[in-house]
Amino acid sequence: MRPPFLRPPFPPPPDRMAELHRRFAEEARAERPDLSALCLLIGAVADGSLDDAGIDAAQVELDRLAGQLPFRPGGPAEWARALHRVLGERLDFHGTPADYRLLESSLLHEVLRRRRGLPILLSVVWMEVARRAGAPVYGVALPGHFVVGFGPESDQVLADPFAHGRVLAGPDAELLVVTATGAPLDPSHLAPADSLDVVLRILNNIRAWAAARPERTDVALWAVDLSLLLPSHPARLRHERAQILVRRGEFKEGAAELDAYAEVLAPVDETAAEQVRGEARAARALLN
Repeated sequence: MRPPFLRPPFPPPPDRMAELHRRFAEEARAERPDLSALCLLIGAVADGSLDDAGIDAAQVELDRLAGQLPFRPGGPAEWARALHRVLGERLDFHGTPADYRLLESSLLHEVLRRRRGLPILLSVVWMEVARRAGAPVYGVALPGHFVVGFGPESDQVLADPFAHGRVLAGPDAELLVVTATGAPLDPSHLAPADSLDVVLRILNNIRAWAAARPERTDVALWAVDLSLLLPSHPARLRHERAQILVRRGEFKEGAAELDAYAEVLAPVDETAAEQVRGEARAARALLN
């Protein structure tokens, strides 16, 4: 039974959750993982009201939006401007500071419904709509602010879906990075982002949202669990998962996870491994 003070969305029941995890793992390990499918599976894990018909409807909506773009408008700059006019101006997809406070801003089906979201989810909308229309599009994982790119590196055009898809001029990308991080833009930041890296970054955002809300360990746990299903993920996530279990009062399970992580850590850092073993002993002491 859910605590009465929690606001939706609520995760689905255990059987549905297990099925969604299986499908997420299969898609993540596919030869060419489908970004929109992975994002919608995240949405279904987060929101028990999103069934398979709702997932299909979201994919149909992406197709519908792609159908509103002009046919082959031109080069990278023309594609970027076309997305800006259709999605940003006519349909009013964009973000606001308030969107950072909402879990829905990280869920693709909700971003399609609300036409609001975090920069990375709005970028997923831009990418998936543009890709369906035949545009040379990809994500660009600027530190602190995700955007989209069009065209090859020699002729790259960047757009910011959070700002209605505004096409970025010369110093704009560097200004975004400096504002977000205080550090200068490195040319490597402009490389196309891999789909699974995009998914991991989305899950990192959800984990950060949950970390700021101690009552939402349910969200923290499924976000870590999905991250661990990706073919490549930070090993420290196993430690984070164990700590979440302990916070949820699942002391035995958390202690077992801590011991397992300590075994992974021991060959490279025995001191750190012993600290983790100490956490496991402390968790077991809470069983008494």
